[in-house]
Amino acid sequence: MDYTTLKLIWWVLIGVLLIGFALTDGFDMGVGALLPFLGKTDSERRIIINTVGPTWEGNQVWFVTAGGAIFAAWPLVYASAFSGLYVALLLVLFALFFRPVGFDYRSKLDNPQWRSAWDWALFAGSTVPALVFGVAFGNLLQGVPFFFDRDLRVTYTGSFWALLNPFALLCGLISLLMLVSHGAAFLRTKTDGAVAARASRILRITSLLTVSLFLVAGVFVAKIIPGYYLLTDSTVTDGPANPLLKSVFSAPGLWLSNYSQYPWMIIAPLLGCVGALLAALLANSRLQKSGFMATGLMIIGIILTAGCSMFPFVMPSSSSPQSSLTLWDAASSKLTLEIMLLTVIVFLPVVLLYTGWVYRVIRGRVTAETIEQNKHSMY
Repeated sequence: MDYTTLKLIWWVLIGVLLIGFALTDGFDMGVGALLPFLGKTDSERRIIINTVGPTWEGNQVWFVTAGGAIFAAWPLVYASAFSGLYVALLLVLFALFFRPVGFDYRSKLDNPQWRSAWDWALFAGSTVPALVFGVAFGNLLQGVPFFFDRDLRVTYTGSFWALLNPFALLCGLISLLMLVSHGAAFLRTKTDGAVAARASRILRITSLLTVSLFLVAGVFVAKIIPGYYLLTDSTVTDGPANPLLKSVFSAPGLWLSNYSQYPWMIIAPLLGCVGALLAALLANSRLQKSGFMATGLMIIGIILTAGCSMFPFVMPSSSSPQSSLTLWDAASSKLTLEIMLLTVIVFLPVVLLYTGWVYRVIRGRVTAETIEQNKHSMY
């Protein structure tokens, strides 16, 4: 297999890993963000926690695998991101710490204040990462302030507070609403009674808000924020990882150029909008699983929209567009990509089969009776 094809395959695979993370760990985060609001009693909150209790750790495998894959496949992207975004990444890491301790310690003491404190810790551990991931995508679309010198040493020229600009915060809100919708749809499939009824109302509101803000973000992309365009006559797709060997042009609206060059890509934003509208329509129906699939389609469509718009860029630079990183000039060696691909071919089916088996074993709803009968073993 030639080097160019390998680079393209790994762009697709990393996208699959990120979507897999959003689909699986996304509903965990959505449920955690809804915990203090949908659970009015301690019993209801235990029901909500136990809907994701058996699977949340396994779902995080997608997050760890995606991070490892970016490190191995695109080392320049990993190094540049950690050079400039380390405060945001540490914020995510510290927020994620609340999840394992919250799940494990929350029900150890029968003290309302103790349990309430851990409920809000789980809320923070679920909400902050969902928000920051969206903010990160918003900054990626605008370009990250970094550049390479002649020896490919990276310099970051921005600040943490500059990451919190209006467009990035808009993307953060879309990310949070998207995952809250997914969490609410999941709760409808795993609970009944008052919790399921409240989740239905939340699903309808958040899915409509998601599609509305997604369209607003589209206006920003078309009219306001700068897009990047790779001058193809200077592109080296099968060469070494040297981003300075290309020419890049930047101007508002250029992120939409791929849709005129490859019209089939319009499927991605349409999928995001249709999925959100379907989720809203199904929010009060008895088709709970269909509603959950609809929020999944919404997530796939929104993430694919970002990927299709930015292709072939993976980390554009606002300080020096020539330093922007693309899938062609940020990749590891051909041998590394080949070994990684072989590993994926062997182990990905195993992971998917095991995950499917786990979800089959724990199928069914979580009820107050289930909690009462297993009060010392369940979360």
